[in-house]
Amino acid sequence: MTLATATKRSANGASARRGADHGAWFLVLPALIPILVLSVGPLLYGITLAFTDSQSGRTEPTQWVGALNFQDLLHDTLFWDSFRIGLIWAFGVTVPQFFLALGLALLLNQPLRMRWLARALAIIPWAMPEVVVGIMWRLVYHPDAGVLNETLSNLGLGEGKDWLTGTATALFAVIVVGVWAGMPQTTVALLAGLQNTPRELHEAAAMDGAGAWRRFRTVTWPAIKPIALAITALNFIWNFNSFALVYVLTQGGPGGRTRLPMLFAYEEAFRYGQFGYAAAMGCVMVAVISVILAFYLVGRLKGGDES
Repeated sequence: MTLATATKRSANGASARRGADHGAWFLVLPALIPILVLSVGPLLYGITLAFTDSQSGRTEPTQWVGALNFQDLLHDTLFWDSFRIGLIWAFGVTVPQFFLALGLALLLNQPLRMRWLARALAIIPWAMPEVVVGIMWRLVYHPDAGVLNETLSNLGLGEGKDWLTGTATALFAVIVVGVWAGMPQTTVALLAGLQNTPRELHEAAAMDGAGAWRRFRTVTWPAIKPIALAITALNFIWNFNSFALVYVLTQGGPGGRTRLPMLFAYEEAFRYGQFGYAAAMGCVMVAVISVILAFYLVGRLKGGDES
């Protein structure tokens, strides 16, 4: 083969690769454009808005104020109180959600009669819109005609309470709804991991004399651990950013006891018209979520290196 022929073939190969790359980008564009328009674009606009004094109803042009909104945010005790409530809500929903979903997934993985029906019923809360879930649970918690108070009264467990408007019970009542609504999603993810675990490993461990707890610790948990970590991290993010469910249930009340950060930002933007200030709150929340994701990814990479 002459040098000219080799050079020509190399050029043809490079041209073919460039053509393949262009074709791949052409195929990706239909999915990439909506992401850029509906996600990346609004995110960048929101970050830009956080450095302005944008307000509704003002006639003067919007001014660039730098980090003034963030400085005001540092001294806003109401925001940091909502931030604290958001963390309590996120942990209070995510942790019980995981353990209850794990128990339910282990149960549904057993060879039970009518297992298909139990699995179908288990995902019903997941299929319901959050607004419908909120309205349904408002009826359950109703102080006069609610199912919960009626049941407690019939059992002789005390007088009925106003669960969603009582300052001592509102956050707990909302957390219960959040656990109930989000548990099916976690159950489905964990059940998929359990079904992919080779049954031979369980049989071998049982033959070696391992009990149920030891089989779970040495066989089941290592198999579903990546799924468990992923779904828990996602659940925490979704719960921290929750809006519709809590808004329908309490609208952040009573007295701000259930005002999550997303609700606080919504009120600042659309009730008081402080768009720049609300955008700064959104940036802080994005930063918190980014830190959580960074810890998760670092943990995953370390886990992969150790394995």
